[in-house]
Amino acid sequence: MSRAVNYLRGQVLVRVESAFPERVLNLCAARDLGFWDLQWESETAFTCRLSRADFRELRRAAGKLECSVTPLRRSGAPYTLRRLLSRPALAAGAVAVGLWLVLGSFFIWEFTIEGNETLPDEVILRALEEQGVGIGSFGLSLDGEDLRNRILLELPELVWLTVNVSGCRASVQVRERVPVPETVDRKALSNLVARRAGLVLEIHAFSGVKCVVEGMSVEEGQILISGVEDTENFGARTTAGLGEVKGRTWHTLTAKLPLTVQKKVYAGEKTGYSLIFGKKRVKFFGNSSIEGRNYDKITKRMKLSFLGVPLPVTVEQEKWQFFETQPAAADPAALEELGRAVLEDRLHREVEPYGTVSSSLCTAKARSGTLEVTLRAECEESIGELAPILLETP
Repeated sequence: MSRAVNYLRGQVLVRVESAFPERVLNLCAARDLGFWDLQWESETAFTCRLSRADFRELRRAAGKLECSVTPLRRSGAPYTLRRLLSRPALAAGAVAVGLWLVLGSFFIWEFTIEGNETLPDEVILRALEEQGVGIGSFGLSLDGEDLRNRILLELPELVWLTVNVSGCRASVQVRERVPVPETVDRKALSNLVARRAGLVLEIHAFSGVKCVVEGMSVEEGQILISGVEDTENFGARTTAGLGEVKGRTWHTLTAKLPLTVQKKVYAGEKTGYSLIFGKKRVKFFGNSSIEGRNYDKITKRMKLSFLGVPLPVTVEQEKWQFFETQPAAADPAALEELGRAVLEDRLHREVEPYGTVSSSLCTAKARSGTLEVTLRAECEESIGELAPILLETP
């Protein structure tokens, strides 16, 4: 904001020379003359910037202090306007650009989305565009409540949405729906069985009969808490075998990675530029289709702005880097690290919903042109899952 204000009122870069330069600074303080970007050139000379009005005041008072004030560079709107007035065509162009900036500030040229974690930005922007809100939309005509109701019907993943328009920016704030946890039917006849083999550490039965004890090894599918209870007087009674069983489990994961890989050898590149006006794209290069060659494409975009106001113009740079592939020996240490990262990610995705990883050990061995990476882990997790009891009917 201060840069914009200084530009509008005009500023002058001056060089002050005096046998006692501190008197000049005291004069500026006494007469409330604002200056900035002070830089000392020597013990008797310094440069600084002042506004156009303060510069005239300082130059009038400079004669009393026996100092010289030399303007080095003038900049800002008043000096630019003075130069434009001598050239009518440029003046007309400046007026047209100013009107375009003023009128363009009533339209939306930039979107920001906040609050979404799982729903991609593209899905939300596409839903807004289908409702008539996109790049170039008139910001003052938006009905926030009606737009929210229509978007929430289209995107059931959201429970709340609002669009706040500030100038030519639209801030979209959303809140995603929290998934309803799966409920357990406590009346359904079931057994609690082991979903994987392990060593029982703790067992807590809420209903049903315990079939294992702490310290006992169990196999996958073995009944941990039975929903069938024998009674002395009335025979067998069926119920829901509910509870929690924590156990120590062991996981072994393996990945095979080739020791020979295809390495890229780059040979030349091609660069093209485009201008994007709203939704229109203007290319400044020929046909971009490249056939029969391998290449990496790198795209960079830079949005243009004027005095902090975003413009509906984006400069896009596209670079094609051509390459050929040739076989090369892979680094075994890097392959082992890659295999370890992949297996650890898989292990945590398998275990974290039920417990934690206590310890792990990763080994690697070259075999038949591949590197076999093995991860062995010891975990503590909940090993029980419900299995329905099927009753036979006569």
